[in-house]
Amino acid sequence: MAESTVVPVLDVRGEICPYPMLRTNKELDEVRPGVAELDVITDHPPALSTIPPEAMKRGYGVEIEEVREGEWKIRLFKDS
Repeated sequence: MAESTVVPVLDVRGEICPYPMLRTNKELDEVRPGVAELDVITDHPPALSTIPPEAMKRGYGVEIEEVREGEWKIRLFKDS
């Protein structure tokens, strides 16, 4: 039976650039270094083009899903 893991969530709704990207970088570099997965929730469209390249520099893959109109989940993940 596979273990279920809880993916940590960083909620940056209500924040505008550059803060969603800066908070995501801090989460990956300082708060949860080496975390395998992280979901970033945002309602700021420019974050969709600033967070992924920074995460990719750190070795993460990226998937973006619109969870409701004007709100997105950016899943960052490392392949095992």
